[in-house]
Amino acid sequence: QKDTNHTITIGNRFAKVFIFIFHSIDTMSESKPMTSVLIVGGKTGWIGGLMAKLIEKEPEIKVTLAESRIENREQLAKELDEVKPSHVLMAAGITGRPNIDWCEDHKPETIRTNVIGTLNVADLCLMRDIHVTVYATGCIFKYDDAHPLGSGIGFTEEDAPNFDGSFYSETKGYMEPMLKCYPNCLVLRVRMPVSDDLIHRNFVTKIVKYERVVNIPNSMTILHEMLPASLAMAKKGLTGVYNFTNPGVISHNEVLDLYTKYIDPTYHYTNFTEEEQNEVIKAPRSNNELDTTKLMKDMPEGVVINDIKTAYDLCFQRMKVNLTEMGWLPDNMPAEFVRAPKS
Repeated sequence: QKDTNHTITIGNRFAKVFIFIFHSIDTMSESKPMTSVLIVGGKTGWIGGLMAKLIEKEPEIKVTLAESRIENREQLAKELDEVKPSHVLMAAGITGRPNIDWCEDHKPETIRTNVIGTLNVADLCLMRDIHVTVYATGCIFKYDDAHPLGSGIGFTEEDAPNFDGSFYSETKGYMEPMLKCYPNCLVLRVRMPVSDDLIHRNFVTKIVKYERVVNIPNSMTILHEMLPASLAMAKKGLTGVYNFTNPGVISHNEVLDLYTKYIDPTYHYTNFTEEEQNEVIKAPRSNNELDTTKLMKDMPEGVVINDIKTAYDLCFQRMKVNLTEMGWLPDNMPAEFVRAPKS
């Protein structure tokens, strides 16, 4: 009898917690003007750093790069109370170095940041009535019978994750249903992000250095177009999950052909199958198409988002200009990007 009463007591406590959460959801205030932004992952992170540079062009918005570690709840809470941001951009996370295979051998560290840390940000911001944009991932899906490769049928925001082949994707798959419970969160499913340079985090940089590549169409995110879009969405106060990619899909071969066209006409590559790829990596990779209907419908006015093939072509045009200004082009590319001539 004592055990039964104890169980009821615990159940009542959980009920009180859920009542508090739903009360918080019901009383969440309307969106506020963007006056002060705290960027979590802005000091050392790629996307966070790019967002900082973007917002710095708007002097009326104060930008602060977070010092706290997201897995340290008390430290993060203290910083939120000191900075008092109107908005938080959450761009911190572990993807592994040199790639997500790292997460397979560092599972506790991955959970600590990608799960516990992310929930800390969402939860602490909700308690302070702060809008938070989470740069998440769309690498939680794989082509299936309902979404066949080449069909043009993309996964929507309502689809549940169906890919947990890598531990990285598994942790991200945990997160999304939980983040949906937070009415202050805008969750953006970024995929294979691409920038206008050859920084090591760029999807183009990664595949250019591979000896062999698979050739599978995928949804991808061109940051030059999509990061300003994310800022506009945060200003508008949008919340919920969004597929955050340029419309359509593009294959690895199409990307590398554009690299050859604009950057290095001597570059060459070889394909191999997905099965062959799985033999040389620790964890399978996600390949999918995401439906961008909701994204385009809700996008604030004045934001230009091109289809992925147009966006990629424009990206490589900008990359050529940038690499020329850096002195890499026309004929001074770093050795890591130079391929031996075909025999």
